[in-house]
Amino acid sequence: MLFNSLHFLFFLPIVVGLYYLISQKFRWILIFIASCYFYMVFVPEYILILFLIIIIDYISAITIERVGGKLKLFYLIASLTANISLLAFFKYFNFLNENIVSLFSIFGKEFHPVNLNIILPIGLSFHTFQSMSYTIEVYRGHQKAEKHLGYFANYVLFFPQMVAGPIERYATLGNELRNIHEPLYKNFSDGFKLVLFGLFVKMTIADNIAPYVNQIYLDPLKYKSYQVLLSVFLFSFQIYADFFGYSTIALGSAKLLGVNIMDNFKTPYLSKSVSEFWSRWHISLSTWFRDYLYIPLGGNRVKLPRWTLNILIVFMVSGLWHGANWTFVIWGALHGLMLLMEKYFSLKFKFKIKSGWSFINILLVLKTFIITSFIWVFFRAESFEKAKNILKACFFNNNTGIEKIDFIIPIVFVLVMIIFDVLFFNSRVDNKISTFKTVYRWVFYFVILFCLLIFSGTQKFTFIYFQF
Repeated sequence: MLFNSLHFLFFLPIVVGLYYLISQKFRWILIFIASCYFYMVFVPEYILILFLIIIIDYISAITIERVGGKLKLFYLIASLTANISLLAFFKYFNFLNENIVSLFSIFGKEFHPVNLNIILPIGLSFHTFQSMSYTIEVYRGHQKAEKHLGYFANYVLFFPQMVAGPIERYATLGNELRNIHEPLYKNFSDGFKLVLFGLFVKMTIADNIAPYVNQIYLDPLKYKSYQVLLSVFLFSFQIYADFFGYSTIALGSAKLLGVNIMDNFKTPYLSKSVSEFWSRWHISLSTWFRDYLYIPLGGNRVKLPRWTLNILIVFMVSGLWHGANWTFVIWGALHGLMLLMEKYFSLKFKFKIKSGWSFINILLVLKTFIITSFIWVFFRAESFEKAKNILKACFFNNNTGIEKIDFIIPIVFVLVMIIFDVLFFNSRVDNKISTFKTVYRWVFYFVILFCLLIFSGTQKFTFIYFQF
């Protein structure tokens, strides 16, 4: 089910209403049924894959808690292997075959693989990572194994964040789902603000930028260099508004049920460095890789060459997590290289970023935005060749511009997004709006609703991160 659909507009109030009408001891059943229905609207049979993940990790965690020594590690490895194998089969099977074919061709050999015509279950990367974090924490002794299968199932399936995150930890979401929630005005008020603003950011900003980006990426050689360059910057705002919009709706939907989930974005394009960008962008994923890959590799407690390797490994794996294509690996590797270059520069010249909004800091924000925007090209392009053509066309497109395109509409919405980012810097929309005077608060609501009704894109675009 899409958040930006009439289906969800009816589904959410019904679930929230029933949630507060029934007894606490039955609420987990309602959340389970609602979450299954929410997911099965996409491809019904794929719910069985999520059930398999739930059963495997539920049994594994209980077993890990009961046994000791090498057996404990054995069951953890078995659990992780099962999760990764499912992800690898659905997401990387054909990708692996294609690369084996290329490898054989280098040596003049032929390889005839069996390619599977399968659709990647929506949000599988998110589900497996969330479930794996639970079994790892049980293994480490930081988390008690959940004995109630229903509550654990809801942790994996919870519909507000089940398709595109945030990737929660059981210590937070598991406990939140067990808590007794009363129908508080503040939860309804904050939830409404978050859902409304999230829909606005997705449907008014992201969906109005998307057609322009798609048009130019389809055939960049038809356009002038400045048009291609502008589309590169526009995609940065499209993917941000798209994913931030989803995450904000997820926050609000959970809040209406009294459940608190983590903030996944904190104005990332106001970051002064690539390192800061990753502390503000897709926070649940970056912290997952920090806790379960970077630190186990040694983190920054190792010598410089090994630390450099750790950074590159984490970013390349993060890239591969996003998609079965070498362009995603390149995207991750470039972020790792930029982060390393910034660290080297700061150490070499003893440069420290100061707080505040000085002229230097504004330049640093622009620098970080430009770097991340050009790296996004590898994320958006379908192939390395397409990414190369886009980058080349940004500066060396000799074409006089066969096609004309008016960028006024997307630029206006980008400016609106920038204004909101500055307004909500280091804050959250529900908290910030609560500080407004009553009249300004209601003016804000009506303006957002007006924009949703009038300026929502005529085309309905699915959320970009649903493909992961």
